[in-house]
Amino acid sequence: MLELRPNCEGCDIDLPVDATNAYICTYECTFCKDCVERLLKNVCPNCGGGFTPRPIRPATSRRNGVGLAFQPASTTRVNTKYSEEDIRAFSRLHHHIPPQDR
Repeated sequence: MLELRPNCEGCDIDLPVDATNAYICTYECTFCKDCVERLLKNVCPNCGGGFTPRPIRPATSRRNGVGLAFQPASTTRVNTKYSEEDIRAFSRLHHHIPPQDR
C-alpha cells in the first residue's frame, strides 16, 4: 500500500492526500509537479526512474475496512538528501533517456 507522503521531497510544500500535483516514482519518492518538471526533468534523484501522478486514496470507505480512515496517509515528512546542484547535474545526465530505458 502506498505510503502517501505528506510533502514534496524537493521544495517541502504540503501534498495532502487529495493533491493532484503530487508525483511518485516506483520507490514512492514524492515530489510536486513543479519540481518534477522544473528541477528533476522527470528523473528521480534517488533511483533515476521517472514519475507518475500519485493516486488519490478515497476519503470515503466504499468497502468495509478500506479507505483513509483505515489506512491513513503518512505524517512523516521526507526531504531529499541531495543538493539542488547535485540534482540538476544528475537530471542533465539522464533526462534525455525515456524512463522505460533508464
